[in-house]
Amino acid sequence: MQRFYRPGGTHMLSTRKLAAATALATGLIAGTASAQSDCGEVSITEMNWASSVVVTAVSEFLMEQGYGCDVTKIPSSTNPAITSVAETGEPDILTELWVNAAPVYDRLAAEGKVEPLTQVLSDGGVEGWWLPNYLLEEHPELATLQGVLDNPELVGARFHQCPDGWACKTVNGNLIRAAGLEDNGIEVFQHGSGETMATAIASAYQDKEPWFGYYWAPTSVLGQYPMTRVDIGEFDEEAHACNAEESCANPRMSAYPKGEVLTVVTASFAEENPEVTELMRNVQFTNPQMNDVLAWQEENNASPDEAAVYFLTTYKDVWGNWLNDAAREKLAAILQ
Repeated sequence: MQRFYRPGGTHMLSTRKLAAATALATGLIAGTASAQSDCGEVSITEMNWASSVVVTAVSEFLMEQGYGCDVTKIPSSTNPAITSVAETGEPDILTELWVNAAPVYDRLAAEGKVEPLTQVLSDGGVEGWWLPNYLLEEHPELATLQGVLDNPELVGARFHQCPDGWACKTVNGNLIRAAGLEDNGIEVFQHGSGETMATAIASAYQDKEPWFGYYWAPTSVLGQYPMTRVDIGEFDEEAHACNAEESCANPRMSAYPKGEVLTVVTASFAEENPEVTELMRNVQFTNPQMNDVLAWQEENNASPDEAAVYFLTTYKDVWGNWLNDAAREKLAAILQ
């Protein structure tokens, strides 16, 4: 099982961090338009989910301030971004590509059109069935699926399911059948949106009520509300492949696989821009780090640029090692 904890801090610390982030974001980041362009133009994805926006904002800052790039952010999502690379060779950098959601990626990599640089989420994307830590502390028997099935009342006799249209709804539906949740007195409650799932967790935490269901990391929710994955068994590739199909006739229990989440560049960009490529090869976030940044951003109603500067000012010992000597000298002021 994997636990996530957001580093401790006070509201006063968050306020100071927000002030610092705002000053740096409006000063340094806004000033990049006039920066000397050493590496030329770079196009980089800004995918439509929170962790990717942070990865992009941090990468943009380092490329512009440290390497003199002129960065253009391309709003996108997984399939349009990888399709654009296949058809046009752009954008240059895909900062947070969830490979399991991009079937064309393997073909492009095999053809040498794109190059994987790093597991940008070093822990991988994490999916599973979760419980609040306070519930497990009071009832440690709930750490396993069998413990949940034996004590449905302790989890509120309810499983929180994904909305329609999400791939996890199909997987969960088959796992629910395989586990016999409903036969054991656990109602399946399907949410209408990711927002209502997050609200349900926040409400449960406020009242220290039971909550049991699907969630994923990294997210601001798991940064704010520590949760633990229930042990539902080992990952079984064959079983998971069947569970991912609505037509799966004989679903079996399998944990979700760790999601492979990559930063990818086009082969032409990697050849023409070795120093920036090397930077992006180093850009990695752990799930606890990303959960922390996303939670801080939400708590402070901060912009992506402010969230990026929060990361840069909080985790100097992490990102300082990503830079080459020339970039480290340019950014020495905020590395002190």
